[in-house]
Amino acid sequence: MKYPLVVRRAVLLATSCALLQQGGLVLAAQGGEAAPMAGTRPAINTLTPQPVADALRSAASATPATAGDAQGNVAELMQMIHEAKLSELRTTYNGSYGASLFFYPLEMTYYIALFQDKHFWRVIKTEDVARAEAVYAGFAQQTAQLADVEIRRTQLQAQKAYIEDIIALSEDRAKRLQADLEVARTQQAKVNDYQRQTQGEAAALHAEKERAQAQLRQVQGEVMQLQRQTEMGLPIQK
Repeated sequence: MKYPLVVRRAVLLATSCALLQQGGLVLAAQGGEAAPMAGTRPAINTLTPQPVADALRSAASATPATAGDAQGNVAELMQMIHEAKLSELRTTYNGSYGASLFFYPLEMTYYIALFQDKHFWRVIKTEDVARAEAVYAGFAQQTAQLADVEIRRTQLQAQKAYIEDIIALSEDRAKRLQADLEVARTQQAKVNDYQRQTQGEAAALHAEKERAQAQLRQVQGEVMQLQRQTEMGLPIQK
């Protein structure tokens, strides 16, 4: 028995909804310019098709496809994303690279996309769920491999910036220590001069004190002699 087209579409839609319960998210047409980066999930409809370099084209997918087919699938996927016809089942990000598995419920068709920044790189279209999962797994693995150098570069940039900060702090500390050392040297020179001056003054004062004591003894002797002379012939005090 043949069912009307509306009934068949309703059955297909119900089947797709069951698949979406396992993790599919309905894509809505969104705007935005941010490129997908590690740990982020930008709107897929911001992605745009871009030609693939020959060196990367051969490693883009384990499933062979001609350049014409790939470009046609890219354009088709872009159109369907902008029309919000697809469900996003899976997405993997590694650095600026990403892989996504889309599902078109009305035709039970899968689209597997590989992208970098905001640009679609390769798109594979299939009705075989097993093949779709296999291609997606291959794309996801490829994003990890491609992002290794990018992640390493990010780490090296952070390490370089960290080392430069340490160098700046060390140079600043060295300048402070040098300034303190200069102050200490200047002050030490002043202290040395002061010590020499003080020692000279102390020696001069000691000599003056000795002379004063000698003079005092002399004056005291003269006073005693004069006193004896003055008191000569007087009764001695008891």
